[in-house]
Amino acid sequence: MGELKIKEAPGTNQLRAFMRCLLTDLHALEQLLDRGMIESGIRRVGAEQELFLVDKHWRPAPVNLAVLEKLDDPHFTTELARFNLEANLDPLVYGGDCLSRMERQLEELLDRARLAAAACDAEIILTGILPTLRKADLDLTNMTPKPRYHELNRALSRLRGGPYEFRIRGHEELLLQHDSVMVEACNASFQVHFQVDAEEFAGLYNIAQAAAGPVLAAATNSPLLFGRRLWRETRIALFEQAVDTRSSIEHLRERSSRVSFGRSWVKRSVLELFKEDIARFRSVLGDSFDENPFEQMERGEAPSLKALCLHNGTVYRWNRACYGVTDGKPHLRIENRVLPSGPSTLDEVANAAFWFGLIASLAKTYPDITREMDFEDAKGNFQSAARYGLEAQFAWFDGRSVPARALILHRLLPMAREGLAMGGIYHDEIERYLGVIEERVRTGQTGSRWVLSSLHGLRHRGSFGERMNALTAASIARQRTGEPVSRWEPARLEEAGGVRENFLKVEQYMTTDLYTVHEDELLDLVANLMEWERIRHIPVEDNRHRLVGLVSYRQLLRLLARGMSSENGKTISVKDIMHKDPITVTPDTGTLEAVHLMKQHGIGCLPVVKDDRLVGIVTERDFMDLATSLLEEKLKGR
Repeated sequence: MGELKIKEAPGTNQLRAFMRCLLTDLHALEQLLDRGMIESGIRRVGAEQELFLVDKHWRPAPVNLAVLEKLDDPHFTTELARFNLEANLDPLVYGGDCLSRMERQLEELLDRARLAAAACDAEIILTGILPTLRKADLDLTNMTPKPRYHELNRALSRLRGGPYEFRIRGHEELLLQHDSVMVEACNASFQVHFQVDAEEFAGLYNIAQAAAGPVLAAATNSPLLFGRRLWRETRIALFEQAVDTRSSIEHLRERSSRVSFGRSWVKRSVLELFKEDIARFRSVLGDSFDENPFEQMERGEAPSLKALCLHNGTVYRWNRACYGVTDGKPHLRIENRVLPSGPSTLDEVANAAFWFGLIASLAKTYPDITREMDFEDAKGNFQSAARYGLEAQFAWFDGRSVPARALILHRLLPMAREGLAMGGIYHDEIERYLGVIEERVRTGQTGSRWVLSSLHGLRHRGSFGERMNALTAASIARQRTGEPVSRWEPARLEEAGGVRENFLKVEQYMTTDLYTVHEDELLDLVANLMEWERIRHIPVEDNRHRLVGLVSYRQLLRLLARGMSSENGKTISVKDIMHKDPITVTPDTGTLEAVHLMKQHGIGCLPVVKDDRLVGIVTERDFMDLATSLLEEKLKGR
């Protein structure tokens, strides 16, 4: 989310003062460019690693502040949720062995994070979207308790003017509403930075845009959200909607989301991006800055342009322009926000190498890429890659539709090799990292393909929670080996930790694919549903999906025993016989408590309710299955 040093909600006067600072910073940057004060003649690269924290049951662990205290390392910082962390790598001069140095530092930082997490009974995992995340984890109580995050949430929610709405359609479909920006915390990325000269910024930024689709297609790692199979890189759709302040009623206006690919090629200067973002997106955060950038420039100092950087941190282009100061010299960077976290550190650095090399080679071969490709084709390629991964079709320079795998293997990987060599990267480094990409594309096993293949192998085995736990546990175990994802074995159900780890709470095994009826429905419908689907309990919902009753098979039998039916002109509705005050539990209810409730009240099922809405159901059959699994596990352990 960036380093947003906000103490409290800004008022109107504060926002006006901030806008003055923002415009002053923009004019100062214009002068820095005109005077040739932006550092040139040197390439630097860097990266930011986002990750998840999980507990011993593979569920999100909201312990980031405790882990940071154990780490006591300025390389690490907080993220939006208490179950996220971010590690910032040191910038490196591009060339020679910079890629392996990046990988070594990344491994060192993650080893430290693992030790600190273990001291807090947690573990780290690199993944674009954590399989075991549930909507219940996105409550504001799990937001990192720092003012900048809470104010960002309030500011974006004010602009939104209503609940955040999500609709993602892939192999399955997700429809979701949420009341805060916390859905953004489902995403974790490996953000890569590439320092460029001011004079070449426009050309290289456009090339980064053109390269985004192919690079993402080879790197997808986030095919699931809440267990639904959606896009190959669901992060893209999710993040674009997670901080979208546009209301669904504004369909007649053409407005941009705060997360976007952009609207057009850059023509001349980085200023175009900053100006467009200031013009299109309101300042949602404000602060007062004592810095006068023009006075600093007169003293020969590099201004930090805090207001400009703060506003830039609330507009999330997939390729973002960044201003910074290193060793007292101002510079410009392109920040690639496309790449997901994981599957392994080797995969991540390989993705970065592919991007670095491709940019350099494309820049040499196509000095003005806007003459070779329409912007809408670059944008369409990016969306296609996010949806379909290596199965995408791309509109490439010759105007033809090209399969992603063929384009990457036969044209883009050779170009990336040439581009890395031009940058002085050692031959062994080029072969190591681009070899990872080549093997991944040839086998077709990206991170997303590994997840989906593993899930297919686990079908009909275990509960939903066990399968999600198995994916998470297996990812962590394979990440520790250092092997790239192209060589990973599928996840096994045994890696989930057994019955004891997967049936502690109701949410781990409750049925969420429910058959429900409305209270005004004909009772005959209930009888038929029970016969068709072989179920013994049907919840009754109102139009807002609130639980208002429950109909059981026993109630139907009693009705028949009394000779009541819909014959002789009498019509019976669901509300005539439903139990209007059923005993319920929440997703966090412990299994033993649920069992005691069923015994105490002599009932055969428990509807699961969250925020007054029906989210699932557990039945006697679930507990019989649990008892069977426990017995089998006990006998195997003899």
